Amino acid sequence: MKENILDVLMYLFENYMNDDIEFDSDEESLRSELHAAGFRHTEISKAFDWLEGLSELQDMPVEAVQNPASSIRIYTDKECERLDVECRGFLQFLEQTGVLNTITREMVIDRAMALGSGAEEFDLEQLKWVVLMVLFNQPGHEAAYAWVEDLVFDETAGQLH
Repeated sequence: MKENILDVLMYLFENYMNDDIEFDSDEESLRSELHAAGFRHTEISKAFDWLEGLSELQDMPVEAVQNPASSIRIYTDKECERLDVECRGFLQFLEQTGVLNTITREMVIDRAMALGSGAEEFDLEQLKWVVLMVLFNQPGHEAAYAWVEDLVFDETAGQLH
């Protein structure tokens, strides 16, 4: 059985990212399909909670940072445990290249932390999926989403050969 929340999210994303599905209205059929695909009820519920958390982040009012170029992100000990040096460097790279801004960076960190801090490892490939899911749900970030999508799917296709 598949036991990772990110696996459930990736399954949903890969199978429904081009469909306009309302998770609330069709949640039961999605849950049934996920269970039939081998996911546990616990992980399915956690994945839906994760998506709800992402939705809540979008609805929160945010203040723009006056001068983001002069700000520095200091990671907490828990964040450093979850996001290794490679992950933090990738986030900084995405921010420096304009793929992420300070707000979307914080959303990515929040959603990465929301995946839990259990014994399972969290690596750069998983972070790329989180970035992709966050950007997909952000209006006005289509170009950034397309760039990360190419990065994720080109590397995935390269690994299949």
